[in-house]
This record gives sequence, structure tokens and C-alpha cells, in this order.
Amino acid sequence: MPAETKLNQFSLELLARIINAEPAPIAAACFSTVSTDSRTTRPGECFFAIAGENFDGHDYVADAFAKGAACAVVDKDIRQAGQNILKVGDAVKALGDWARWYRREMNFTVAAITGSVGKTTTRQIIYHVLGRHFRVSQSPKNFNNYIGLPLTLLAARPDDEIVVAEIGANRPGEVSYLTRVACPDIALVTNVYPVHLSGFGDLRTIAAEKLSIAEALRPDGTLIINQDCKTLAGACREKNLSFVSFGKSPASDMQVTDISHTGRESSFTINGCRLTLPLPGLANVENACAACAVCSRFGITVEDFAHALRTLPAVPMRAELLNIGNLTILNDCYNANPASMKNALDILLDLAKDSHRRPVFICGDMAELGRQSDALHVELGRMVANAKVKLLITVGALTKLTAKTARTAAQYNMHIESFDNTASLCNNLKELIKDSDIVLVKGSRSVGLEKAADALKGFFS
Repeated sequence: MPAETKLNQFSLELLARIINAEPAPIAAACFSTVSTDSRTTRPGECFFAIAGENFDGHDYVADAFAKGAACAVVDKDIRQAGQNILKVGDAVKALGDWARWYRREMNFTVAAITGSVGKTTTRQIIYHVLGRHFRVSQSPKNFNNYIGLPLTLLAARPDDEIVVAEIGANRPGEVSYLTRVACPDIALVTNVYPVHLSGFGDLRTIAAEKLSIAEALRPDGTLIINQDCKTLAGACREKNLSFVSFGKSPASDMQVTDISHTGRESSFTINGCRLTLPLPGLANVENACAACAVCSRFGITVEDFAHALRTLPAVPMRAELLNIGNLTILNDCYNANPASMKNALDILLDLAKDSHRRPVFICGDMAELGRQSDALHVELGRMVANAKVKLLITVGALTKLTAKTARTAAQYNMHIESFDNTASLCNNLKELIKDSDIVLVKGSRSVGLEKAADALKGFFS
């Protein structure tokens, strides 16, 4: 974004009215952008004091004012003499209310993405391609919740033309709320898989939740879905939702065919045009097809899309291939669920076949799977054996089930080591890994396997 872009200025009186705050500001003042982190608050910003699991923003209101904040929005009694304090019933809701108003006042188009897996990679592809033709803003990292989605919208500059946003959910109702904040022009559902089952319970509930992204579509908006997800397509038809589809199915409006892939890239055809994707795995082909469907709504041809795809950078910690000396790391440790585990294991198998090197899997627990957790960790053990993993290293209590199943299912000599936590793993990692290995590192974020990936980089660089 050009440095000279001027930010809009908003009065505190307007803000107080939109978020239903009291009392009125004590001084006539304006602010430009918002902040939820006092460490990075800049002069003239509005600080929203958000209470989280580990920190409470109300403890840092004075710090924010010391950095030059124009005002603070709070939902607790805060005394700060001589400063503009706006009291609301719920600071998180107030942030959403302000973001909803801001989104409707600005002229940018919103493309919103939800789905069980692939949201971030799909978003990065869309951003990369559209950025060649438009002024585009996107979610920082995976800002897709009650706080992140509003911040994504509010970070858009006055001359941005498109905002690409993620919408996530752990339980029913979240997508619906966030969609009402984003009011998208284009809504994409990448897929539906058994993820966050502790909050949703079953696949039909997940499909219904994801499809609630269509509830606040602009009147001329477009819903795009994965035709290959039968549960998703069926739910659309039950709801009489109009949609555009992508996928391998001949029924798709944008069909991907002739797929071939190695451990490092994939090739496929869309509408007669051959594309090369510098990301490994069948799942990333699906992500690219979804992105192509979105980009086509902005007039991007498949040929233009194919050309831009050639320079797509890797997405950190998502099937990210790292070469550290002779060691190859498949760094996919951002999060994990049964679908993404299978995708990653397929890539590991391809890499091992291509290079004839030892496939190693550092496997962390999969979180938030509810009553199906044990069964899905057992199934993961069978997937590990099918991927011909030679060394399986598990981290956490649940993956002990994975290790037990893999040992039984493997019709070959598989070496298995299990650790209670990532710290214990890192203390033993150097003795287990050879510099010629291909190592997949993957688990739910709560396991913290990025520390293992960093340790490997240190050992072999």
C-alpha cells in the first residue's frame, strides 16, 4: 500500500453512537485506526480493551494512553483522569459493531472464506493473484475470529479495492455472527470435514455452520462451494441456496481435471488451461481451484490466474518445505485434524518416493475432536502405516493410540518413539533424526510442534 495513503479520521462522538457507549467523550477528538495491543498502539488510535484467556486489555489502558491513544473502549470501570474512556457492555461486540459500520461505509469488496481446512492457503493464493490487478488487503495471519475478523476489516485503507478475509468457527453461531460483520460480496466454503467436533458434534452441523456464511451476502453476492463435498452440496440444495461450484466433479462450474503431483508441486487443468502450482499435495490443488473460482468473479481469466500462480510463495507452517543442509522438513505444524493429517501424509509419501529417503513423522495430538477423538487417533495410526512412515515420533497422550495402531497395522519395520510433550521430544530429537531424512512435523497448535521444527533447523543448519 502506498505510504502516502491518508487514513480516514472519525470523531469519538460517532464512535460512541455506533457502539452505544457512555459516557460521551470528554474532549472533541478524532481517531484513525484501532488497536487491541497496547505494545503496538500508535498516536491517534482507539484502543479496545479486550479481556482474553491470558491477558486483560483493561490492565493496559494506561499504557495505551501513554503511547498516544486518542481514546479507549472498555467494558469494566476504568479511571483514567483527563482521557477519553468509552464504556460499553461488551468490548468485543463493540469492536464488531464498529467494524460492521466501517465495512458498510467503505467502498471495498469483501471476499470471505470459511471451511474446515485450507482457508489460509486459499486466502494467500487469492491475495497473490488479485494483488497483481487490484489494491488488496488480507487477514494478517489467520485473523478469523470475533477479534481477528473485525481487525482485518478495520485494517483496510481508504483506497483498498478488495479485502480477502477468513471466517473461522469452533461452535455453532460464530460464522453467522462474523458474516453479519463482514457482509461479504463473495462467500467461499472450501470444504467440510470432521473438525472441531467437540463444538459441532457431527458433519451435518459443520456444513450448516459453514453455509451460514451466505446469510449476510450482499444482494448481488455470490456463494461458492466445493462440489466434491456431498454433505455441503446437499445442504445447499436443501436450503435452496444459489451457488457457483468448483471441484473434480463434472457437475462443477469450475472443474479441475488431469491432476498430477510430486512431493514439491502439482499440475492440473481448468477449462482447458494447464496450471502448475508450486505447492505440494492434492489438497492444495483443491485450494487453488477454489481461489481460481473467486478470482474469476473479478474478471481474472484462468490464463492470468495460471501465470500468477507460478510465483506463489510458500505459506509458513502449512506444507512448507524447508531444506536444512541435507535434511528436508515438511513444516505443517500450524494445526491438525484428520483431513489435514491425511493431506500431509500423502505429501510425505510422495516426497519419499521421489527421493528414496527415510520418511519420518513427528506427530502431535489432534485437539477438539470431542467424543470421536480416540477413534480418529486410531484411524490416524492406519494412515501412518499406509504412508509407509519408517520412524514415527508421537507427542501427547492421544497419539499414543496412534502409535499403538500404527505398530499393529504396519506390514514392515516401523520404529516408534513416544513423548509426553514437545520439550521432552526436543531433548531427544538430535539422536533420532538423520541428516538425510524427510521429516513431517504436524500436530494441533496446543502441542507447540513449531519448537521441534525450530530445533531441527538449529541442529542441521
